[in-house]
Amino acid sequence: MKKLSFLNGLNDGIPIALGYLSVSFTFGITAVNMGIPPLAAILISLTNVTSAGQVAGIGIIAAGGSLAEMAAAQFIINLRYSLMGLSLSQKLDGKYTLFHRITTAFCITDEVFAVASGQTADIPPRYMYGLQLLPYLFWSGGTAIGAFLGSVLPDAVKSALGIAIYGMFLAIIIPPAKKSRGVLFTVLFAAGLSCCLANFPAISSGISIIICTIAAACAAALLFPRKEAVHDE
Repeated sequence: MKKLSFLNGLNDGIPIALGYLSVSFTFGITAVNMGIPPLAAILISLTNVTSAGQVAGIGIIAAGGSLAEMAAAQFIINLRYSLMGLSLSQKLDGKYTLFHRITTAFCITDEVFAVASGQTADIPPRYMYGLQLLPYLFWSGGTAIGAFLGSVLPDAVKSALGIAIYGMFLAIIIPPAKKSRGVLFTVLFAAGLSCCLANFPAISSGISIIICTIAAACAAALLFPRKEAVHDE
């Protein structure tokens, strides 16, 4: 079985990095349009590598939400990363020390998890560092370009690019929603509930995200439970 190297990881991370560049560019523009300073937007991407979490976070910041709202929203949105980490830990080789687990866990994303999980060989630390390096640099660099270029671009272009990141989320949810009634129900339920909560000024954006996420997940789990495979003995 072929051993995975740093260069293997670097090569596998190129498509992820290119995808992150366009998304983070839009995030940088969106953050600045919401009144967040460019350096603050860059710092957010340097210390958080989560598109959905960051978009929700800058929304809470722009709305003047509390730290408690921010913490609860980020916990719920990013909880999936802990599950990815647990799953991925079963594929790590014996050279993975506690230090390597902590450092590589920081940059586990949906795409990084998918590529790493698809490897047939045991994963060494050098492969994960290679896989995560370019996506991290492009995510942070794209945010910097968008944040600073946002002040140069015409207002019409900035407005158009500012909604592009929401197009990315639509591109994520529409394909599985076409195939699964459960996913379609969850999307429509969360969107409808969000629109209803928007009519209540007392409910902040952070609380709204928390309510919609939990309510949609619980409703989908009750109405569309996952069927367990039946194995003949």
